[in-house]
Amino acid sequence: MTAVLPTSVANPEGASYRARVVYAAARTVARPVLKAWPLSRPGFVAASALDVAMRFTPKPRYARVEPVGFDGFGAEWVRAGEPDEDAAIMYFHGGAFVFCGLNTHRRGVARLAEATARPVLSVGYRQLPEAPMSRSIADCLEAYEALLADGRDPAKIVFAGDSAGGYLAFAVAMAARDAGLPIPGGIVALSPLLDFYSEDVLTHPNLRRDAYLPGDRIARLAAAYAAGGEELDPQSCPLQQDATGLPPSMIVVAASEVLRVDAESMAARLEAAGVPCTLRVWRGQVHAFPVLGNLVPESRAAIADIASFVAQI
Repeated sequence: MTAVLPTSVANPEGASYRARVVYAAARTVARPVLKAWPLSRPGFVAASALDVAMRFTPKPRYARVEPVGFDGFGAEWVRAGEPDEDAAIMYFHGGAFVFCGLNTHRRGVARLAEATARPVLSVGYRQLPEAPMSRSIADCLEAYEALLADGRDPAKIVFAGDSAGGYLAFAVAMAARDAGLPIPGGIVALSPLLDFYSEDVLTHPNLRRDAYLPGDRIARLAAAYAAGGEELDPQSCPLQQDATGLPPSMIVVAASEVLRVDAESMAARLEAAGVPCTLRVWRGQVHAFPVLGNLVPESRAAIADIASFVAQI
């Protein structure tokens, strides 16, 4: 049974016209495609082409992008204006640990850098089918350790991510805690996917209301990961782990998306562990809508709300 906290509805007046158009388009086009997409190595390889294609799109003119190389994976610093170089945000992109990357999320990351006046390190962690999920977590932890080695104050570092990146934001913070490393100053999770084995997802009313994410395929993803060489331990999912000692967190979720159940359950778990948590629910939006940049006004408003949260840390 899902424990539910009182939620803060960010837009009680409802969705904008643009958001309604995006919602309808996602439900008409994206959801059927995702429901039919093969959860196999050929399907994963084909999905990875999206980030390659996005490499050729123009970079945001108002932001500066600086590539960073790690052993086996890449990252990039994204800056806008005159950011506070004493602070930083680490961003982990979504994509079910299969697709998306630095290119697909660059504009959303740039908006986050602009709104928060902080440099953002966007991490291009390795994914399936080339690397298992444990490697994704290890890559992100390595990037965090590099920031600490550079002398950055962990209290001024915020982990942020959408969907699978929200999983990583919590998983990497937990891994840092368990390894005896200092935890970051805060966590921002956008429509986080936090449990591949949740039965609550399969019984939630949003299972059929979600604009494009087929919730009944989440458990099949875990089976696909196992077929790729890594059997997941259900207790390793962030929603099943001890939340004690995590930093103040903000979770943003669409009211009608199926992963609302993960967001509300994690918020309740954090509160039970004595961790301050802000849960924002937005009406009429699609999964991970804040990464859409200027496509809908709610994305800009959500980023501004996140910037206010970050400024308080």
